[in-house]
Amino acid sequence: MDTFTISALADELNAAIAGGRVQDVIDVDALGIGLEIYANRRRHYLYLSADPLHPRLHLLDAKLRRGLPKPTQLGLLLRTYIEGGAVGEISQPAWERLLEIEITSADAKYRLIAELMPRRANVLLVLDGLILDCLNRVGPDENRYRLSLPNHEYLPPPPIRGQLDPAQVTECDLRRLLASAEKASTQARRLLPGRILGMSPLLAKEIVFRATGAIDAKALDTDSAALYAAFTELLAPLLQRHWQPGIGSVESVPAAFSVFPLSQMEWQDSASVSASMQQYFGAITGIDAYLEAKKPVQAAIDEAQAKLRAKIASLQKGLRDESELLRLRQSGELILAYQYALSAGQRELRAQYNPDQPELLVTLDPERSPLENAQNYFRRYEKAKVANQSVPALIKDTQLELDFVDQLETDLTTASNWLEIDDVIQILQTRGHWQGARLKRIGGGGRQGPLRIVSRDGFVLWLGRNSRQNAQVTFKTAKAQDLWLHTHDVPGAHLIIRNDGRRINEQLIAEAAAVAAWYSKRQLDAKVQVDYTRVKYVKAIKGAGPGMVTYRNESSVFVQPHDESILL
Repeated sequence: MDTFTISALADELNAAIAGGRVQDVIDVDALGIGLEIYANRRRHYLYLSADPLHPRLHLLDAKLRRGLPKPTQLGLLLRTYIEGGAVGEISQPAWERLLEIEITSADAKYRLIAELMPRRANVLLVLDGLILDCLNRVGPDENRYRLSLPNHEYLPPPPIRGQLDPAQVTECDLRRLLASAEKASTQARRLLPGRILGMSPLLAKEIVFRATGAIDAKALDTDSAALYAAFTELLAPLLQRHWQPGIGSVESVPAAFSVFPLSQMEWQDSASVSASMQQYFGAITGIDAYLEAKKPVQAAIDEAQAKLRAKIASLQKGLRDESELLRLRQSGELILAYQYALSAGQRELRAQYNPDQPELLVTLDPERSPLENAQNYFRRYEKAKVANQSVPALIKDTQLELDFVDQLETDLTTASNWLEIDDVIQILQTRGHWQGARLKRIGGGGRQGPLRIVSRDGFVLWLGRNSRQNAQVTFKTAKAQDLWLHTHDVPGAHLIIRNDGRRINEQLIAEAAAVAAWYSKRQLDAKVQVDYTRVKYVKAIKGAGPGMVTYRNESSVFVQPHDESILL
């Protein structure tokens, strides 16, 4: 959501919904509000999200559905004040990553402000300069200078200073930027954001790619004239508000949406900015969310599972039981014992190894001498004996890897945003289960952390929603006396109940177990067994993937799966 994308959205929304009327307000999710707006003789659905990792605002084709059992406080206020109101101008302060929507209702003019900056995202309702409420409340402990709280003055983000206007950038400016690199390894693309207004990392990558043919070209190796030519070529239509929305993909996995063509990726044009964002993010809620993005990842998981199962079957086939091993050794010894009685070209030998046991039938190779036949049996015996000693460990290791890939499949199923899907992709690549070109991290930044839940009784719980987060909550966040929960014998979430000195009662354990079951492979079952024990009894499996553990001293409870709202 860079400034040019937001500018394009402002143009699109002014054409589509300005002058329309707000007919409904929908609490889509905890950090997302939907508006149904009737304009230009049709209904439009506008989604505003204050997700700290991927804030966004765009139109949707499908009707928005309520995804929360109870409305948010902001949702209640929006219903009270702006339902039935007329939508006015949609505007963007110069070079800012926010949009303001004017809505006039009951002789008052409200501003619905979407701040679309990662980590500081918010949606606020403002009247006469005062905040009525917002999705993400920010108190003095988090920001002493800019509070986002009801009945406080709304302060816009501080003005941007000291950056170059892209309409006035010269080749000399770019030459100075390239020369400012402090290290020989500094990449050219890293010098543009923060120095030029509206310059996002994605835009900088595209300019450098067009100039050099590589997104990671070093600043000292980049020609300023070529960089300036790519800069003007790309910026000219953007500064004239000529938008070219579309989706950039890598190996058929959507990696970016943009309002300028991305030559560094596979590019597909879109009819509008909202259409490209809708395609990129997928469904907003429900089982269809991110369904398309998950398909190539699920295909990689299916292939990995098939290969690992085939490897286990092959290893098991190579195992010999003890009686077969004994028969190989006895066959070689019988050939040696009867070698002088064997005739040339003989194809089998029948003889007793023990007087009280039946005869053994020993197959002979008529092209070999008795000694060679005996040596062949001894070689097979030694090979089988070595295999019987080493193969079980290989089978165990392969089964552990298969179990981990099964966990990744559950991670993918429960993934509710791009970074959680990307976590699965990155692990598949690291462990050699991804075919084709290696994909870089989506977003390129930090990873999403475990979910922190505070129960209605004030207990703090930590929920790992994928294997990486599981390892984090169990071995970094949790303490020895905390309670650890996991669905019995299937892939799923690690859930921690923090031990704060109070007794953890059975109701809380049962509710936490329901959440653990919800984030597991048995989410759709009516009754699920969930084990719980102290964290000190949980151990990582050596050599296995992150979050793979063994545990002891556990108790169990049988619950019906339920999402985390059961704790609130």
